[in-house]
Amino acid sequence: MAGRTAIGLDIGTSSVRAAQVTVSKGAAVLDRFGQVGLPPGAVRDGEVADPDAVAEAIKVLWTRAKFTKKDVVLGISNQKVFVRLVQVPWMPASELRSSLKFQVADLVPMPIDEAVLDFVPLEETMADNARLVRGLLVAASEDMVLGAIRACQKAGLKVTTADLTPFAVLRSAGTSDPLGLSGPEAVVDVGARVTNIVVHEAGVPKFVRILLLGGDDITGAMVEKLGIPTAEAERLKRDHAALASPASAEAKRVIDQALTEFVDEVRGSVDYYIATSGSRPLSRLVLSGGGSLADGLAQRLATSVRTQVEYARAFNQLTIGKTGLAPEQVQFVEPLAAVPVGLAMGAV
Repeated sequence: MAGRTAIGLDIGTSSVRAAQVTVSKGAAVLDRFGQVGLPPGAVRDGEVADPDAVAEAIKVLWTRAKFTKKDVVLGISNQKVFVRLVQVPWMPASELRSSLKFQVADLVPMPIDEAVLDFVPLEETMADNARLVRGLLVAASEDMVLGAIRACQKAGLKVTTADLTPFAVLRSAGTSDPLGLSGPEAVVDVGARVTNIVVHEAGVPKFVRILLLGGDDITGAMVEKLGIPTAEAERLKRDHAALASPASAEAKRVIDQALTEFVDEVRGSVDYYIATSGSRPLSRLVLSGGGSLADGLAQRLATSVRTQVEYARAFNQLTIGKTGLAPEQVQFVEPLAAVPVGLAMGAV
């Protein structure tokens, strides 16, 4: 029996990344992984601004990583995506999907005819003898989604599904606790300009927030306040030894300030979820994404959110196949791979 293969494509602010996963006989194998940088401004705040530049980068990516298919699952995440917990009358899934726009038109902060809608059911409830279903409503700007799809089409790809990036991160980076005995867990994927936060219990997403903050905010603050090149700012941001020297005191101060602002945003999101849901405190927080590697971020989050912080292991559920990557390269790219791996896993 042939295996099922899917490719997840993540169009980020600074690069495009893709992962090819095959499931056969119950085992999931990472066949290919690659990333290619994007020119500044090609993607702004998670939205494709220059489809030609993005398409060219995708073409290079497919050539370098030698992906075997042109069908992809595309990740979507930016401020034109709206996620909210709602309750609607119960009905069969097909009827709910066809009637969704009429039921939630007043809840979506955009014209309903300009939105792409999805609904993730979480639980059934009863109220006044009426059967209801509570779940996460997802609404995204149709123009934004189509813009990303067009860039893929220009590169010769076919988008079979557009998936919400926070859900993809949950699949690949969330830790396993089938019974939910240890309490809710937050998975935080920090990109260059977009950060995805999803809180789940036993693998079921309960809360999603998308922030227009990321690693580039720290880099940009250093470039502006220290007058150093972007490449030097990126190096210092992740170099613990360099920041420990007296000569780097001002750089450390700038990074500390930027990290404090970021951590406050994450903590505010977590506190909001706990306060509005009546949930137990977090059992842990899992970090992924290139921006998560900023020196000191994990320790600050652990102190501020008052929970254990771990780095994601996006390849834990996979066998590493003939990717063409050396073991040290696999280790290096793992923090960057949570989104494309999660997208592919959702399809297979």
